[in-house]
Amino acid sequence: MAKELKTNAMRFLDKKKIAYTIQTYQCDEFIDGVHTANQLGQPLEETFKTLVACGKSGEHYCFLIPVAMELDLKKAAKSVGEKSVELIHVKDITKITGYVRGGCTPIGMKKQFRTVIHQTAAELELFYISGGRIGTQIRLSPNALADSIRAGFEDIVQ
Repeated sequence: MAKELKTNAMRFLDKKKIAYTIQTYQCDEFIDGVHTANQLGQPLEETFKTLVACGKSGEHYCFLIPVAMELDLKKAAKSVGEKSVELIHVKDITKITGYVRGGCTPIGMKKQFRTVIHQTAAELELFYISGGRIGTQIRLSPNALADSIRAGFEDIVQ
């Protein structure tokens, strides 16, 4: 793959020697994860979205959940030891993460935030996450990802 096509997420995975494949799709603007998974023929339960939240303490966190599910804010807060968390505003995504909406991924951000992955991923051999830009998905081992960013697996959905 040409260097100019690599995202920060891909460079991170290359540096950590984590195997992955990419899947690209035509997309000029944000579309939700369910639509993306359906367009690519990916199982919804194997396609995860990245949500960024801010805790009462002011710390930021990433939560990876299946695209068809909703984050349970109380469970998410408990998983990171916060009293409460709330999702960051869409307008703040790029400033906080370095990624745009629809291209946000838990790896290669400006700062590595504590990350929690929904527990169903721990049982998957491979799953899909954003590749770091709109129109790109990365398929990799959830356990390899968790090990590389020190993420945990918990029940964080409604």
